[in-house]
Amino acid sequence: MSPRQPWRRRALPRAARRPFASALAVRRPVVSALLALLAATACVGGGGGGQGPHPGAPGVGDPLFPRLGNGGYHVRHYGLTLDYDPAAHRLAATAVISARATQDLGSFNLDLTGLTVRAARVDGKPARTRRSGTELTVRPSAPLRKDAAFETVVEYDGRPEEITDADGSIEGWVRSESDDGVAGLGEPAGSTAWFPGNHHPSDKAAYDITVTVPDGYAAVANGELTRTERRPGGRNAFVWHSAEPLASYLATVAVGRFKVTTGRTPGGLPYYIAAAPEEAAAVPDMVKLLPEVVEWESGLFGPFPFSSTGGIVDHNARVGYALETQTKPYYQGAPSDTTVVHELAHQWFGDAVTPSTWRDIWLNEGFATYAEWLWEEKRGGRTTQEIFTDYYDGEDPNSKGPGGRTIWDFPPDAPTPRHLTDPPVYGRGAMALQKLREAVGDREFFGILRAWVREHRYGNADTKAFVRLCESRTGKDLSGLFDTWLHQKGKPAPTAGEAEAAGLRSSARRAG
Repeated sequence: MSPRQPWRRRALPRAARRPFASALAVRRPVVSALLALLAATACVGGGGGGQGPHPGAPGVGDPLFPRLGNGGYHVRHYGLTLDYDPAAHRLAATAVISARATQDLGSFNLDLTGLTVRAARVDGKPARTRRSGTELTVRPSAPLRKDAAFETVVEYDGRPEEITDADGSIEGWVRSESDDGVAGLGEPAGSTAWFPGNHHPSDKAAYDITVTVPDGYAAVANGELTRTERRPGGRNAFVWHSAEPLASYLATVAVGRFKVTTGRTPGGLPYYIAAAPEEAAAVPDMVKLLPEVVEWESGLFGPFPFSSTGGIVDHNARVGYALETQTKPYYQGAPSDTTVVHELAHQWFGDAVTPSTWRDIWLNEGFATYAEWLWEEKRGGRTTQEIFTDYYDGEDPNSKGPGGRTIWDFPPDAPTPRHLTDPPVYGRGAMALQKLREAVGDREFFGILRAWVREHRYGNADTKAFVRLCESRTGKDLSGLFDTWLHQKGKPAPTAGEAEAAGLRSSARRAG
């Protein structure tokens, strides 16, 4: 994620988003609950003191968003069929969720914000459902055995919601500022506004998304456009396929009267750029810049991790940020070159390798910010060390945020929901990487970045795994470095070299 203007996603007023409600509210009367539990136990446990099936947990226990996601199963594939009417702002949809049970399940939860569930089936048989806040509890007609593959179909409709996050930014099903368009934006939980699922980054899956819209509109989603189909009533269906696993917060659907441009990078990677009419003038620059950045970053980080690339250039200044939606980053308007660099770097760091929990988001934002530093150096601007010094001294505008916030407010690996994308996650995260590069040298440093993607591609990893990789490849004890730059509070004391450089800079400013 990156901003159009500093700082990232911070232009909007703070507002607390609704908390994820606890699932599985206690049934009344108590006798009915006891009878239901005994019946479920008899089904699996045989009535002889067996454990019986249990409900899947209503959250995965994420340190920042404990109710996000669900326990008891892992999703393998989402098949989403969406019919959207822009004029009425209504969505009618069916989600087919293919999953595997990780425990004996008497019921399980799906995350869903708003919308009305019309019917649900598990393995072809009607299933009971119950709503509690953003939790949809599904009870199959028969318990599911551990390791069983099962398919859940949910039919739903309504007016998808726009969600305000704890940090004041907006996500969910976000309407554009023109032509009745919309964009599905999901970090950290906005994807719950338009499809039911296991909405935690640790549960990645493949997607097939079909979106039907009226004539004159195009529908864009992750992956590759496999075909378009003419539908009755002057409507068209756009069928998108994403084979590589993606986290739900990286899923997107955008609808608008887009100008679409396609082509291939010098390396043969297909790209698809969709731009709102008001932003069409930016397309030629994107067509020139995108292949250059993809090729350059591939040289640094390893082969591009997905089957295609591109971008969605919306016209919606009130969004206030860009987002690394997989294969096609979302831009609220015509992006700067550093924003494109940032969001494309996320395709390696965040998309291909996704944090295990939201606490490790610096593994996304610190790495993408450092890619910006490398780009500036490549284009003849400041070196990465000079940028580091400007951040340390508070001279770089991105070292500060609204309301007096700075990169020293908290350690990069300790954000809160309200400060999930604040300056420390970006700037101090990038500074930690510069310190690592200084400690191990360029060859080892870039080898580490490529190995990180290669060893964890399409999966999840955390800060501990990154530290282990750095130490195993270099044979060095780097605990002190990472403790200082990732874990400790406050501004680290300068080294002798940094203090000398700061003195020289101060003298130069006084002389000037």
